Amino acid sequence: MTRQRINILENGISMIVEITEGGDVRLLHLSSLPADEGNLGIEEERRVRRIVELQVTGEDQNDHHASKYTGTMPGGRLKYVTHRDNRNDNGRKFEVVMEDGTTEVTVHYQFYDGISVIRSWTEVVNRGRNFLPLAYVSSFALTGIAKEGTGTWETKSRLHVPHNTWHGELQWRNHTLPELGLSAANAFSLKRLAYSKSGTWSSADFLPMGCYENTASGTVIGWQIEHNGSWHWEISDASPSQLYLQISGPTENENHWWKNVAPGESFVSVPAAIALVQGRFEQAIGELTRYRRVIRRRNEDNVKLPVIFNDYMNCLFADPTTEKTLPLVDAAAKAGCEYYCIDAGWYADGEWSDVGLWQPSTRRFPGGFQEVLDYIRAKGLIPGLWLELEVMGIHCPLADQVPDEWFFMRHGKRAIDHGRYQLDYRNPEVIRYADEVIDRLVMEYKVGYIKMDYNINAGIGTEVDADSFGDGLLRHNRAYLAWLDRVFARYPDLVIENCGSGGMRMDYALLARHSVQSISDQTDYRKFAAISAASPTAVTPEQSAAWSYPLKEGDEEDVIFNMVNSMLMRIHQSGHLAEIQQDRFELIREGISYYKSIREQIPKALPFWPIGLPKHGDSWLSMGLHTVDKAYVAVWRLQGGSEEIRLPIDGFQGKVLTVRCGYPKREDCSWYWNQQEGVLTVTLPADFTARIFELHK
Repeated sequence: MTRQRINILENGISMIVEITEGGDVRLLHLSSLPADEGNLGIEEERRVRRIVELQVTGEDQNDHHASKYTGTMPGGRLKYVTHRDNRNDNGRKFEVVMEDGTTEVTVHYQFYDGISVIRSWTEVVNRGRNFLPLAYVSSFALTGIAKEGTGTWETKSRLHVPHNTWHGELQWRNHTLPELGLSAANAFSLKRLAYSKSGTWSSADFLPMGCYENTASGTVIGWQIEHNGSWHWEISDASPSQLYLQISGPTENENHWWKNVAPGESFVSVPAAIALVQGRFEQAIGELTRYRRVIRRRNEDNVKLPVIFNDYMNCLFADPTTEKTLPLVDAAAKAGCEYYCIDAGWYADGEWSDVGLWQPSTRRFPGGFQEVLDYIRAKGLIPGLWLELEVMGIHCPLADQVPDEWFFMRHGKRAIDHGRYQLDYRNPEVIRYADEVIDRLVMEYKVGYIKMDYNINAGIGTEVDADSFGDGLLRHNRAYLAWLDRVFARYPDLVIENCGSGGMRMDYALLARHSVQSISDQTDYRKFAAISAASPTAVTPEQSAAWSYPLKEGDEEDVIFNMVNSMLMRIHQSGHLAEIQQDRFELIREGISYYKSIREQIPKALPFWPIGLPKHGDSWLSMGLHTVDKAYVAVWRLQGGSEEIRLPIDGFQGKVLTVRCGYPKREDCSWYWNQQEGVLTVTLPADFTARIFELHK
């Protein structure tokens, strides 16, 4: 075999794959910059630029690696078979096929026309007669992420890590690698920077994302792992000048996943999307935003962006009754809302968390549940209901009537978390149960909206019909996605909100299907601002359900602040609207009316952050949306800063602009556009105030 190179230039992404005389396949270059021969390294350095890592139980991991996934076997023995370079509806599709004896591995790269993002995944086929026990399969592997630009990787690398927690979602932090503990201590290190999540909450602790920035070359790699279960990614050094990035779904060491692939069968890894751009973090998020819109299920909800009222947050808090609901329906309709969702508790006489039967409570609705749903429709609103359909309460009568195989099992016991059992969506009886509930809500109750909540982390998986706990979990994850696909096929106009105690499972396995994502359960509107402002990093603005819940007793500025929190996203209205004083109610109506006047722009816009990504404790926050000829900028003044803020607006420098305060209409704040500098200076009247500004070219 003669040495050959495959050169690809697509959508601003440059890729070079080398095939050596011996058949080794190397990913020499993948970047937004063209390749520089001087950066491709000598032969010794190229050896570590494997295109895939694959570890099989019983094989030597032939490297001084500690916990790193380097030197994997048979990953290191794979030899080139062929490659395919075609086009499909999305764009260019490039595949490389390799083998080691009876193990066949195909690395897939899907390009997307006009977008600087690839989707990457790996397929392993067992062509032999014996089982193939997999312990690790990379979905994406790239060595040499710091090769461009002058200086060492220690000085020019920044890693952006998305921390995530209940009530404190979407908190990105960036550091140099030495600040995180990775330094060039030797020719290569045993240290790695590794981030993982195990269980059914894909974004608890961290979002399934990350971003690497090379400050010397001005290039950025941003990624998201598209999986609703366990995942892993890591960065480390492979030689004095080489850094690698590896992304995968579940692993044996981190996530208790192990798969024994039978003869003739295959395993497909979790997909990952990688943006490669010139610029900064913001540009990578922009490309991922465009990509997310392409891979998402086509639906009218993400075009029309109807306003949702939900009676939970700072309102009924899972205690709905006919008496409480009807006045809220009147107020929601008067305010301009278009959906009314009855949240948790509608099915329970007692604790709302005792879920499973999904029959309306006669105590809460003495005139019948249909009376309330009919009233919602009569007011011109589409009714919605809360569900938690992936679990069953341990006190639910049905739980004692069905076999253990309905649930996650570990060590012969049902897995229990937060008073609930985890249903196993691989079980046909569970599917029939879930379908019956959905069909009844849609066909009998004529529900057009479902808030699908999920308030547990079911842990590392299940032992039922599985090679490992993690194998059972992964197959359940995929079965649940397949069930969702069938639900949307039956009811294409049904809107299903994805929720996991707020933002504990924000991932684009689910969000490629759901049109709405709850971004947080935060109950303090002042703290919610930092979450809302950061939400477009992980979720497209038109999918980001951001709460607006003015207090029953407060002032006009608390109403405005609440509305600004949601106005560039999806308005998730709540609060005691039926009991709020009239002048404050009128500000809600004004806000919803203004939102309706701009919402057609939101699904076309890209996010930006004039003063950087928000974090809790900042005295000022700002997030904007760019369209072709406009920018909408949300500005929040919190506590501890000066009374004015300078907001650089990229792309508008030197432009003659018309600037106005879009919401509210009142003239109680000031602003000034510096055309030469491209800076909008805003003065807000007091702490905890917020405004929406429009900039027109």
